[in-house]
Amino acid sequence: MDIIVLKPGATEEELKRIVKKLEHRGLKANISKGTERTIVGVIGDTSKITEEEENAIRLMPGVEDVMRILKPYKLASRDFKSEDTTIDVMGQTIGGKKIQVIAGPCAVENKTMLMGIAEKVKDAGATFIRGGAFKPRTSPYSFQGLGEEGLKYLADVREKTGLPVVTELMDPRDIEVILKYADIIQIGARNMQNFRLLLEVGACNKPILLKRGLSATIKEWLMAAEYIMSKGNQNVILCERGIRTFETATRNTLDLSAVPVLKQLTHLPVIVDPSHAVGKLAYVAPMAKAAVAAGADGLLIEVHTNPEEALSDGEQSLKPDEFKKLMKELKPIAAAVGREI
Repeated sequence: MDIIVLKPGATEEELKRIVKKLEHRGLKANISKGTERTIVGVIGDTSKITEEEENAIRLMPGVEDVMRILKPYKLASRDFKSEDTTIDVMGQTIGGKKIQVIAGPCAVENKTMLMGIAEKVKDAGATFIRGGAFKPRTSPYSFQGLGEEGLKYLADVREKTGLPVVTELMDPRDIEVILKYADIIQIGARNMQNFRLLLEVGACNKPILLKRGLSATIKEWLMAAEYIMSKGNQNVILCERGIRTFETATRNTLDLSAVPVLKQLTHLPVIVDPSHAVGKLAYVAPMAKAAVAAGADGLLIEVHTNPEEALSDGEQSLKPDEFKKLMKELKPIAAAVGREI
């Protein structure tokens, strides 16, 4: 027993009795109210519920049906919620008809540079600003970010441009400072299975952008999302950013098939990061276009005014004029698949 489907018109009192019965058995309830049905997701070890207990719940007032979800991820499954999840961030809807574009430098380097980029990407049509203040790098000697100073710069940019802020959280010890400044918290590929971190962000009230791990399967990725959702935070955005394969022509292999696969398996919004996927400037625009055609709900694109001198990932960063050109070229592709950008 993993899902309890309520009858149309079921009362709040009937719902409360169902929740109380689940809590009495040591289980928790996640309530999803759709346009036609209310569904109660049962969280916990449902294997201990006997067939007799399941039938008793099925007979409770207001209950239409009791179902089992065979997939290991419950709350993230489309079996639990058939309607697409949409997430509102400062008036921008992720998962709706409009394809949201998150743009900015890989790392926040200084306030002047960041403000200049933000103004240019907004003018081109970007709807979010991105930038890393705490940077996980392969080498311990590489630039590691400005920390809270960088977060303050991002907040200043939001105040001036109105662009919501997306930034990465690496360490549970930094969650309080990140919550002060971020509108969306990014969990990077290296931390996709940092379960302690996932549980921490699951307990907060900010949307979470969860990047796919370096070699993670789609099932493992959705299970990571389930960790977040199991703590009460349902606002999870999945981000395909390429996976590690034998191919070396690109930084990673961008798995665009993941977009339609996820659209079938989960109700969560799906965005694509072509910059980190290919790692080379020449391939970013073609893959961004392909991602839109594949049905992505958004794009995460790195933009820098002077990529040659960028402190992080300059080789994959578009210049503002290149980004503006790409945004124009994306519009007819979005329209062709019934979306807008």
